[in-house]
Amino acid sequence: MDISVIIVNYKNPEKTNACIESIKNSDTGDLNLEIIAVDNNSRDDSIEKISRAHPDIKIIASNKNLGMGGGNNIGIAEAGGRYLLILNPDTIIKGEAIKKLHDLINSREDVGIVGPRLLNPDNSLQYSCLRFPKFHTPFFRRTFLGKLAPGHLNRFLMKDFDHSETREVDWMIGSCLMIDRNLLAKLSKAFDEKFFMYFEDTDLCRRCWKESYKVVYHPQAVVVHDHMRQSAGKPWYLAPFTDKLAREHIKSWMKYFIS
Repeated sequence: MDISVIIVNYKNPEKTNACIESIKNSDTGDLNLEIIAVDNNSRDDSIEKISRAHPDIKIIASNKNLGMGGGNNIGIAEAGGRYLLILNPDTIIKGEAIKKLHDLINSREDVGIVGPRLLNPDNSLQYSCLRFPKFHTPFFRRTFLGKLAPGHLNRFLMKDFDHSETREVDWMIGSCLMIDRNLLAKLSKAFDEKFFMYFEDTDLCRRCWKESYKVVYHPQAVVVHDHMRQSAGKPWYLAPFTDKLAREHIKSWMKYFIS
């Protein structure tokens, strides 16, 4: 098996099914793929809807919502592929994206993680490759103070380079990442489950670099990501008190910087 594609679903079978359909419709050449969907204890009809639409894939039901990282770890434990493709359910594969990611990572022994160019649904660029954050970066992103420090945020979002260029980067958003098993062999787990949501992808890429593997942004592979910054949907001064995802973001932020 060349690639195991892992998708974690949580109460969103429609997007998960659309993501799976895009994988099946993509041009993967002669690569052998398996698709694994992990349901993160949705407690709805997600499993029924996914299995009815795609009876040919493997579906794993978690008895607990383990968050993004934990759900993916369940799928990784059952995967047989030489490479692992972590996909969010709100992504759509375009053209040869999977093949192009595979061709790059398979041709370079020094690369542990490769990710594509992410586009918004309107085909505008989504800033998906980033520099490692400073402790104060999330504070600037979540509050009005970000308007006072545009240079810091622009540098964090890597707005200072041509996003049509393949290059090494600090880390990439975990919506679509292809991971080499050689890297995973050196890690106790792909994703650190102390991060229920947010920073699990930053942490994985940080550990990738520590193991002397590189993280590479590959813009010739294109994926559409219908991204919503749910944790930033309410005023910054109310979000920690009224929004669970905002609280999870803050908790992960603290865990990342004290670990």
